[in-house]
Amino acid sequence: MPSSSIRWAGAQPQPVLSPPAPVAVFLVVTIRPGRESEVRELLAGLAGLVRAVGFPSPDGGLCCVAGVGSLAWDRLFGEPRPRELHPFRELDGSRHRAVATPGDLLFHIRAARTDLCFALVAEIMKRLRDAVTVQDEVQAFAYFDSRNVLGFVDGTENPVGQAAAEAAIVGDEDAAFSGGSYAMVQKYVHDVDAWEALAVEAQEKVIGRSKLTNIELDVPGSHIDVNTVTGPDGEDLEILRGAMPFGRPGHGEFGTYFIAYARTPEIPESMLRKMFLGGPESGPDPILDYSQAVTGTLFFIPSATFLEAIEEGDGTD
Repeated sequence: MPSSSIRWAGAQPQPVLSPPAPVAVFLVVTIRPGRESEVRELLAGLAGLVRAVGFPSPDGGLCCVAGVGSLAWDRLFGEPRPRELHPFRELDGSRHRAVATPGDLLFHIRAARTDLCFALVAEIMKRLRDAVTVQDEVQAFAYFDSRNVLGFVDGTENPVGQAAAEAAIVGDEDAAFSGGSYAMVQKYVHDVDAWEALAVEAQEKVIGRSKLTNIELDVPGSHIDVNTVTGPDGEDLEILRGAMPFGRPGHGEFGTYFIAYARTPEIPESMLRKMFLGGPESGPDPILDYSQAVTGTLFFIPSATFLEAIEEGDGTD
């Protein structure tokens, strides 16, 4: 997509394009009936709250991205709506299922230190505790040299710089919501025992990369192959991934929290269809034999400019 089509009309994006951080918290909540005004107040003041918590630790890199689900958008803001916002579309394949789960608000919090993420979540919940119900809260972390808990490097093909902006940020194709983004979220739980029972060579065929060197392998139908989506001209269509490992070894829980930022949800949705339903040239993603999706939600990430305007009454009726 040409960079000339990226026009934000003065809208400042939320920190969607921030680089990966060592620590993250993913918080998904639903809004209780009649408590929309408290949510709007929190969203309007979110940037200031992040600055206040992060100010004493300027090297901490604290940032937060807030998203709104399809059903919640109407309750909070009414019309107009982001053009492509809709509920997460559940997929029921012959072997695997991408479930849809409740989610009105997403908070994706990143920092260099756990305490900063903890403090910001605590402040958000202090303001929203009586207004929302927590559906999912995951504390994630960087693992060794950018690896997931299955032992493979993750996020290698992420676009950077202007390419990342073109992949993730809405432009003048939806001018009222330029500077925004779409976020698709899924929580995957891994069967680590079954995975580790595979020989390294077998794992590499599932992923499509060398485990030690991260070099891409020519393995049709592998995870890497299935997750490649091309446009009408044969070009690769890109998303901005922010997946991170999580787990509780004492409870036998090992997983990956997947989040994809995209200019249009059609691209990550196309990837999911290939993963879960298969395609004409390959079956479902082989990684799904070892990884189960236990959540699925889609959010629109309004621009920071949009959120700040809530204080002035814009878009809140």
